[in-house]
Amino acid sequence: MNSDEDTEVRASVAEQDDQPADEPSWWHRDHPTFTALSGFFSGLVFVLLVPAVFVGILSLMLSNNRVQELFPLVLVMLVVPLFLTLSHKTRRYGIYMWIGIVTTAVVVAGVSALVLYVLVNGES
Repeated sequence: MNSDEDTEVRASVAEQDDQPADEPSWWHRDHPTFTALSGFFSGLVFVLLVPAVFVGILSLMLSNNRVQELFPLVLVMLVVPLFLTLSHKTRRYGIYMWIGIVTTAVVVAGVSALVLYVLVNGES
C-alpha cells in the first residue's frame, strides 16, 4: 500500500469517526436484509404482544365480561401495518411486517389445531 492509498484510508476513517453517534450506522440504513428481518420480527411481536397488552390493560379497568366484549377492537391495531404498507418510504418494511403477522398467525393456528386434535383423539 503506498502513501496515497494510506492517506485516503485514514481520511475515510476520520470521516466515519466524525459522524454523530445518534445516526444509525451503515448497516441499519443500507444493508439489504435489515429491513426485511426487522419487519418480519416486528410482525411476529405484533401478533404476540398487541392482543396480550390490550387485554391486560382492559382487564385492569373493566370486568372480565366487558373485556371479552371489547376484545375484537384489537383488530383496529391492524391499521398500523396497513399505513406502513401504503407509505412509500416504509412500504418494504410494512410488507415484511405483514408477512410476519400472517406467518405467525398461521403457525399459531396450525399448532393449536394439531394440539386440539391430539388431545381429543388421543384417548381412543
